Amino acid sequence: MVRPPEPARHELPAIDEAALAAARSADKLLECARERGAQRWADFLALVPDQLRDAGVGELWVVAQRARAAYGHKDSIREALPSDLTEPFLAQLDVLRKALMRERAER
Repeated sequence: MVRPPEPARHELPAIDEAALAAARSADKLLECARERGAQRWADFLALVPDQLRDAGVGELWVVAQRARAAYGHKDSIREALPSDLTEPFLAQLDVLRKALMRERAER
């Protein structure tokens, strides 16, 4: 069975807006990690903002899941960076993931 091509991001404004909001938060986290010398988290976040801005709909799930992995129970970005930056990013990733799941269910 051949799958139809995925829609362009601009055709799915809820997903596009959620991804762009998460990208803005990721930019702030990345800047903070660099300022604090948290090199591990700076390396982890280095590509995330651009991926959130540029990835296609099908790729966004992987990007969001990978970014969400920073909030592990044993090793978490929360331990290195301030909550006024980590928590909005987490919330925006969850909004994006829900929008992606909704779109998949509708397709």
